[in-house]
Amino acid sequence: MGHEVSAGVILFHSQPRREYLLLDYGSHWDFPKGHIEEGEDPYTTARRELEEETGIQDTRFVSGYFQRMRYFYRRGEERMHKVVIYFLAETAAHQVTLSHEHSGYMWAPYEEALHRLTFKTACDLLMKAQELLEDRSRLTSTDRPNQTERECS
Repeated sequence: MGHEVSAGVILFHSQPRREYLLLDYGSHWDFPKGHIEEGEDPYTTARRELEEETGIQDTRFVSGYFQRMRYFYRRGEERMHKVVIYFLAETAAHQVTLSHEHSGYMWAPYEEALHRLTFKTACDLLMKAQELLEDRSRLTSTDRPNQTERECS
């Protein structure tokens, strides 16, 4: 059995609302990803693949999101075990310059992205990303002291 490791990015922008970038691979919708090249770590690969597949360089990676997806597929007669390591990143960009690997793209709000993604594993990754962002949003809004509360010195 063969083994492959890739890395990818779940990319979103927040203005005017949070939307996630999905790529049309011709046969399925998924996130940007690609093979880890010799000498690269997963983070470096994720950044490189995002730029190669979308032209987007201006990103801010979100700490605390590191997910592994595992699956099996066939390459000819050989059964392959694939691991894809995903990161979560934000961009201010809206313009995408697609590579030859893709036939289209879309920025989609959470619910629409869930319906558009082809594979359940990708949906699971998106759900975890959305949950992390919502949790952080709630923490940010509840951590701010109320105007009537006094801060300790």
